[in-house]
This record gives sequence, structure tokens and C-alpha cells, in this order.
Amino acid sequence: MVKQYQIRLYQNEDFALWNDFISKAKNATFLFHRNFMEYHKDRFDDYSLMVFDNKKLVAVLPANRVGDTVYSHQGLSYGTLVTNEDVRIKEYITIFKELMVFLNEQTILTLECKLLPKLYNTTIADEMDYLSFLMQANCFRTDVYLAIDMNQEYHPNRNRKRALKIASELNIEIRQDQNYKGFWNEILTPNLKERFQVTPVHTLDEIQKLADFFPNQIQLFNAYQEGDLKAGVVMFLTDNVAHFQYSSGGNDRNETAALDVLFDFIIQKFSSKRYVSFGSSSENNGLQLNEGLAYWKESFGAKTTVQSFLRFTTSNYTKLESI
Repeated sequence: MVKQYQIRLYQNEDFALWNDFISKAKNATFLFHRNFMEYHKDRFDDYSLMVFDNKKLVAVLPANRVGDTVYSHQGLSYGTLVTNEDVRIKEYITIFKELMVFLNEQTILTLECKLLPKLYNTTIADEMDYLSFLMQANCFRTDVYLAIDMNQEYHPNRNRKRALKIASELNIEIRQDQNYKGFWNEILTPNLKERFQVTPVHTLDEIQKLADFFPNQIQLFNAYQEGDLKAGVVMFLTDNVAHFQYSSGGNDRNETAALDVLFDFIIQKFSSKRYVSFGSSSENNGLQLNEGLAYWKESFGAKTTVQSFLRFTTSNYTKLESI
């Protein structure tokens, strides 16, 4: 029996075809663009897959491989099977089944998907929820993911309003600029090292390179007081979402309220977006809530959605055959 879909690994010559598909998909962002995926290609064994119906590209899976597991993709904030808007559920199930057969034949035992929070989809795109039920996938982690619904009126709480008043009196100035070096070296890296004993996921060189590739999607906003850098945020901008990818203030952030006024500025600047995303507030693989971090985000009016992590056993493709 001839299979309806043909599946193969991404190759360098597919660069333009892949990116064109991503630009039109219903559940993709610029993180799936090859220029973003490949900034750290030396760290990962790329195993991105392309699905064709005859010669037409109908789905892609941004992915990397480690041993007998394929991940969607460990170097990205999220990942999933990416499709266009007109895919029907029957087609989606068949595509996914044949992907599982392909992976199983390549001695891949499991596929792990760190799903997009649904607020990133440009339209309803919940097929993966149904597939996970049919294939008895293991939801091994769920993170609390906080965002403001910008269709609702923006209401920071009393603590935030008090901080904004302080910042106003101290003449905190917000600038959109290119001072990544100042933010990375003076604010972000020292703060992360002191408070959490970690470093930024992106190096200074990497974030500058990505910002050059994606000037409309990656933007830096800094807060200054009399010319001194006090806080900064790096925004990742998609069709629906303005996302705080990095945010940090100096040691005097509580006294200056620079980070408060910076967040307030961003929320109002991107009020035309459907959501303003603050990201995860979970720790220990979703088992613990960072209460202080969650409260900070909720104090601006953020509400809870989730980001789910699924583990598929590829041999369970047989569970899709009767559907």
C-alpha cells in the first residue's frame, strides 16, 4: 500500500521552502524560522522533519534527536507539529500516524513535545490535544504560564500603581534602543547569577545576532534615570503575542520602580496585541509554583494558562489505525 504522505529530514536546500511554510502556518512563530533555529545548531543534532503530499509541503516538525528520543526542539521555548490553516482533522491524524511510523522505523522510541501555549496560535489549533488522548501520551509536565488578555481593560493592582507613581517622581525614562551590551553585562547577567546562579540562555553575541535577523520580532527596551541604566526587557513579538523573553532590574529596582514602569510601558505600547505574555512561573518541572514571581505578574493583571509537555511512544501509532 502506497503511503499518502512522504516524510524526510530537513536539508539545507529546504531553507526557503521551510521558512515560507512557517510564515503561513496557523501554529508557528518566528522561533521556527531556520535563522532562529540554527543560531545554536552546533549544540543540537537537528532532526527536523518535513511532510509532503506528493510534492506539496503540508506539515513540518522542528526537532532535534538525542539517542532514541526526538524532541520538538530542545533549543526552543516550544514546539509542535506545524500545519497550515486548512488541514482537516482526518488529515492531521494520518500525518501524525505516519510521522510516528517513520520515527519508529528510525529506532526512535519516544517523541517529546514542549507545546506552544495556545495563545500563540493564530486560530483554533487543538489537534494535538486529541492526538495525545488517542495515543495515550504521557503529560509529564505542565507549567503555569501567565499572560494578560488585552481584550480586557488593563488594571494593575494598588502595589503596582504605587510603584508607578514613585517611578514618575524619579523621572524614569524608557527608551527602545540597541544597548544589549549594557543590559546584558550590567543588569541581566549579574542579576541572574546573584539570584538564581544561572546565566542567560542566549549569550550577548547570540541575542544581538538574532535581533539583527529579526528586528521586527526582537526588541530591547531599557529604563534610565539621568542616563544610568536601571532596568531592561527583551521582547519577542509574534502575531498575537508580545512576550517578555528577558526582564531584569538593577539592585535598586525596588527604590526606583524602574522595572515596574518599564512593564507598564510595554503593556500599553503593545495593547494592540491579543496577549502580553509573562511566561512561566513554575519550577521543578512544573511541580512547584514560584509564588513571588506569579504574584508580580498577576499584579499587572496577568491570568493563568498552561504550557504542556507531552511524551509520545512511537510504537503507539497502532492506536490511530482504527480512527
